[in-house]
Amino acid sequence: MHKRIFVAIDNSSTAQKALNEAIELAAALGAELCIGTALDEAPLSQHGMGLGSYIDVDKIKQEMRAAGDALLDQAAAIAKEAGCEPYRILIESDNKRLSDMIVDAATQWNADLIVMGTHGRRGFERLLVGSVAEHVIRIATTSLLLVREK
Repeated sequence: MHKRIFVAIDNSSTAQKALNEAIELAAALGAELCIGTALDEAPLSQHGMGLGSYIDVDKIKQEMRAAGDALLDQAAAIAKEAGCEPYRILIESDNKRLSDMIVDAATQWNADLIVMGTHGRRGFERLLVGSVAEHVIRIATTSLLLVREK
């Protein structure tokens, strides 16, 4: 059975459900748990095209890291309260897709299961917004557990 569970979170309600599911699963299986969140810095990499003239890119990145660390702290506290002692990973890149960052981090941690939330968007909405979960399904080489909000 699964011994190393990686859960990818953000600040959405579906990610909270995925976190809760991963914690329950890790506790039930006696598995190690790693909580990761990915920072999408790609839009900030455009500062070379004049964006840096209008905003402080380094300050924004620091604020993103602080928010990511706070999110991981909160998630780790929930896991500890449930009896898990989680690892935590803040994933950063300005040249990778979120899905690639998640799969890479899970692979480097040697996860045998990736847990993440999905909004279950369909049709035109999915076309406009895209789906991180869908791309993870396509590229991951390990088992996946997708948790829907409903």
